[in-house]
Amino acid sequence: MNNVIMYGIKNCDTIKKAKKWLEANNINYTFHDYRVDGIDKPWLESVVEHLDWELVLNKRGTTYRQLEDEVKNNLTKSLAIDKMVEQPAMIKRPIVIIDGQHYHLGFKDAQYQDVFKA
Repeated sequence: MNNVIMYGIKNCDTIKKAKKWLEANNINYTFHDYRVDGIDKPWLESVVEHLDWELVLNKRGTTYRQLEDEVKNNLTKSLAIDKMVEQPAMIKRPIVIIDGQHYHLGFKDAQYQDVFKA
């Protein structure tokens, strides 16, 4: 495990927990903040090839809930990607990519123990 990149928003509570877990388990990682570092459509398209777009879309967040009902009721993969690129807060966090090929969504202690074999 040479290259671990965590994507998210630094003030997110789940991100804070995931970072703390990685640090406590001596796992080096790079943090990519959607808001500071940005994301682009090709990156997000790559992510949804590995993780279902409906899982990546954070439907519980305020940003998603503020979308017009017409948009929410007619979401397609393509439209969801466009909306997430426009408003990265709608992307579920964290997304962790290990060595450019292993994609993981969310944070749970047991999940990370399995993923990182801690």
